[in-house]
Amino acid sequence: MLIATDDETIAAVARRFGALVCLTSPEHPSGTDRVAEAAAAYDHELVVNIQGDEPLIDPAAIDAAILALRDDAQAPMGTLAKRIEDRSEIHNPNVVKVVTDGRGCAIYFSRSPIPYDRGGHAVYYKHIGLYVYRRQFLLDYPTLPVGPLEQAEKLEQLRALENGFAIRVAETEYESLGVDTPEDLARVEQILGLQQAWRNTSS
Repeated sequence: MLIATDDETIAAVARRFGALVCLTSPEHPSGTDRVAEAAAAYDHELVVNIQGDEPLIDPAAIDAAILALRDDAQAPMGTLAKRIEDRSEIHNPNVVKVVTDGRGCAIYFSRSPIPYDRGGHAVYYKHIGLYVYRRQFLLDYPTLPVGPLEQAEKLEQLRALENGFAIRVAETEYESLGVDTPEDLARVEQILGLQQAWRNTSS
């Protein structure tokens, strides 16, 4: 695993616990651009981008995204989605929603509720911020033009869709817990504290 960051403080902390670190340019407009810089020094066929705001990511979810991309030779990029159970997330702009076609490829990602529920029976899926890329596509990604949809939504994955590239979406039961607000951070810290307390009582 490699930690890619443009922040020397983060890099120093990562090095202290033995992580391999790549200090990247601070000019990247998205995490995928940053990962592309870091991945250029390696020749792996697939590159997995686990974002720092998903500290509780389940290894099984990572495997699901990788397998979905390996099973679809035409897709250069893969990601994850989870059916929304908590209705409050549908209108939360920090919870990105995704709709897919019959092949399981993304049609669109949005911070708004999609699809529009005219009949009252819509099922909503939230996007989980983990990506898998084929290496060449990832290296080419920074050269793709940023379109109006990416600019409007501030969602880097829309750059792929706007430029005609498919994103394979694997459904998972993993419950995303992204850290986008101070309240999210407090929630994650509480969960990690409970997990540590359970380990201490079980040992």
